[in-house]
Amino acid sequence: MIANLGSPDRLLRAILGIALIILPLLNIPAIWSNAALAYGSMAVALILILTALVRFCPLYRLVGISTCKL
Repeated sequence: MIANLGSPDRLLRAILGIALIILPLLNIPAIWSNAALAYGSMAVALILILTALVRFCPLYRLVGISTCKL
């Protein structure tokens, strides 16, 4: 597994992931009052945070993108 996420990409994923976990819990905006949307948002958030932590995105690998400066 070769790193393919650069620092700005990792930071953006981590911030977005944290927001997608916190906002449904606070119900801001009210779109997350639907349980399926709230849990879906949290699942996406966990994937974003995990990819930020391990510096690897399988989707980037499939498409051939790398934001990591080696």
